[in-house]
Amino acid sequence: MNKQLYKNLLASELTKIKKENRYRIFNEIKKDDSFPLAKKAYKNKFKDILIWCSNDYLGMSRNALSVKRAKECLDNYGIGSGGTRNISGTHSPLVKLEDDLANLHCKQKALVFTSGYVANESTIGALTTIFKDSIIFSDEKNHASIISGIKKNKCEKYIFNHNDMIDLENKLSLVDINRPKIIIFESIYSMDGSIGDLAGIVNLSKKYNAFTYVDEVHAVGMYGKTGAGISEKFNLQNDIDIIQGTLAKAFGTIGGYIASDDLVCDAIRSTASGFIFTTSLPPLVAESARASIEYLKSNSELRIKQQENVKFLKNELLKHDIEILKNTTHIIPVMIRDAELCNEISKHLLDNYGHYIQPINYPTVKKGEERLRVTPGPFHNKKMMLDLVDSLEKTFRKFNFTKNSINAA
Repeated sequence: MNKQLYKNLLASELTKIKKENRYRIFNEIKKDDSFPLAKKAYKNKFKDILIWCSNDYLGMSRNALSVKRAKECLDNYGIGSGGTRNISGTHSPLVKLEDDLANLHCKQKALVFTSGYVANESTIGALTTIFKDSIIFSDEKNHASIISGIKKNKCEKYIFNHNDMIDLENKLSLVDINRPKIIIFESIYSMDGSIGDLAGIVNLSKKYNAFTYVDEVHAVGMYGKTGAGISEKFNLQNDIDIIQGTLAKAFGTIGGYIASDDLVCDAIRSTASGFIFTTSLPPLVAESARASIEYLKSNSELRIKQQENVKFLKNELLKHDIEILKNTTHIIPVMIRDAELCNEISKHLLDNYGHYIQPINYPTVKKGEERLRVTPGPFHNKKMMLDLVDSLEKTFRKFNFTKNSINAA
């Protein structure tokens, strides 16, 4: 059998991706005890680096309480969960984790999935099956997992302009009031750092009888009095039907979840293939997530320190006329606007100055909006941040990159 046909097709696709500067380079990283310090593998040796692009926003993957609880759970339960939720995979730490998440979001129930991506794709896919003849209203900047969930059942959809309540209302008004409608949006959009108009969407959902679904993955643990996210910050948790979140960012572990009322969660539990037909999270992961939630509910120091560092770094970047997108969140997009140059600047920063910031290119962002996505945490210090700004300046000069700071943060 000649498989050259298939090899040619695979090679052709990779060539196309590389030509468009979309080929992804995975950097092997060894995290130190003192995050954000780490080491990068260079052939047979490791080099000290500083991580600026981690989604471990608060360094909770190294939190003493979370690590301790994970170790204790490992001794008590072993490594794996043993199966799907229906076949021996519903262990005590996971049940307690779902209770903790429901309490965090002031909901009756929560369901834990293997990742945030799976939580979105599976839940949205299930909703469009359950709500017969439903129509989706989705923000144009929603995450790939949301888009995948919407496409799953090929349901009718409207894409509304980002955070544009006039455009959303115009589209909602075209649909019969009694037809099932689902508005899907994010509380913090990961590439721009913009905050969703939760209040505006809640108001429109009441006016047009729509079901609401918010993705809080870049906000849980980070915002609100107890770290429940933007919906808590604006006191809107009870007005949103489903709150989706992750354990893999601010909580420092792995997994995704939804929180809602009993009826919604029971229906998703019974129909979402991504929940039913996969092995559940290991007990030690669930227990470490519980510890992180517990810690961040009662300790705001990390959130406060991170916001202080974000403000300091934004101000320093602006002082040096480095273009960043305006927002009020922890995400700092440093605009490059050229895919090849974005890759080169990222590589130079890492190889020559030890600053690790991944380039963000199409299709993650639109062509012409390429950027470095910087996410300072509570354990970065002023010396690190000043050195980053200086290294950016030197790197920009090397590549004759013209800075153009257009807005303040």
